[in-house]
Amino acid sequence: MEFNRLYRKALDIRPLTPEEGLLLYEQAPLSDLMFVANKLRQIHVPGYGVSWQIDRNVNITNVCISGCKFCTFHCGLQSNRAYTTTLAEYEQKIEELFAKGGNQLLLQGGLHPKYGLDFYEQLFRDLKKKHPTLKLHALGPPEVAHIAKLEKLSYRETLQRLVAAGLDSLPGAGAEILVDDIRKKLSPGKPDVQAWLDVMHEAHLLNLPTSATMMFGHIEARADRIEHMCKIRDLQAQKPKNSYGFLAFICWPVQLENVADKSLFKDVQPVTPEEYLRTVAIARIMLHNVPNIQASWLTVGKSTAQLCLWGGANDFGSIMMEENVVSSAGSCYKLDAEGIQLAIREAGYEPWLRNQKYEFTI
Repeated sequence: MEFNRLYRKALDIRPLTPEEGLLLYEQAPLSDLMFVANKLRQIHVPGYGVSWQIDRNVNITNVCISGCKFCTFHCGLQSNRAYTTTLAEYEQKIEELFAKGGNQLLLQGGLHPKYGLDFYEQLFRDLKKKHPTLKLHALGPPEVAHIAKLEKLSYRETLQRLVAAGLDSLPGAGAEILVDDIRKKLSPGKPDVQAWLDVMHEAHLLNLPTSATMMFGHIEARADRIEHMCKIRDLQAQKPKNSYGFLAFICWPVQLENVADKSLFKDVQPVTPEEYLRTVAIARIMLHNVPNIQASWLTVGKSTAQLCLWGGANDFGSIMMEENVVSSAGSCYKLDAEGIQLAIREAGYEPWLRNQKYEFTI
């Protein structure tokens, strides 16, 4: 049977073609996909530890010109909702983070039309000067590309200056679906797919730890999701041998409950738990060179995320202190540190507290 041949190929850690991946994604039994994905999880991350993290999301600003059709958080420069987080506000948020045992800020802010490199360099330096142990998991490829365009600098020089100012790792934010036809409709003001990939390539050459993401379940097809995964996999194959590269892949279903203009999404059906499990499993199968796969409890809930731990995922993400963007669009799930650890144990695994480099602290 064709499925069995492809399962063996995947278990031999050989890359599947896009056509082979799509065949499994569309036609293979979910139980088979989860079984193979779990076997692969044990090859990449042996044992029964499931990693998790304590960090805090802080939006630098809510002003953004990317025009994402799914985003209810952003606003224009002249909006009466526009804000920029102040240093005093950062100080309070960091103190609360440290009190909960975390030491990392996930800093994101969209494409602000007036904030150039000096703004971000000064912000990073100010935060690191006051809190030398603080880790900054900040911005994302679209923001880096936007800053580079404003400054007329290369992606490499932009990243080098951000790292010198205190950037510790680069999130995979703003990937959505890495297919330009989809991207232009979904996020018309965002840098294109090649810009996203080029920024990440430069980050890998600089040995900056990164992650890769995929937001799905909107106007794309399953073939587009497979294409997205193949682009992540192919870029990972280009990284220098000892570079961190993509340490993890995180996928989540789009949240559209509170989106005011649903015209683009009029035919969209919510992603079912089965579809999410199938997607996590196929991600583990396709991404043979990305070590960690995360289950997005924030968007699918605890029970579905727990099942993902038996279908390819080995990471349960963060407690997500102060997540704004996904929550404003409709996500309502909450877990604190105790809740995450309990959820992992209920699923039959042992929680391992980690940092952004997937180094275990407990």
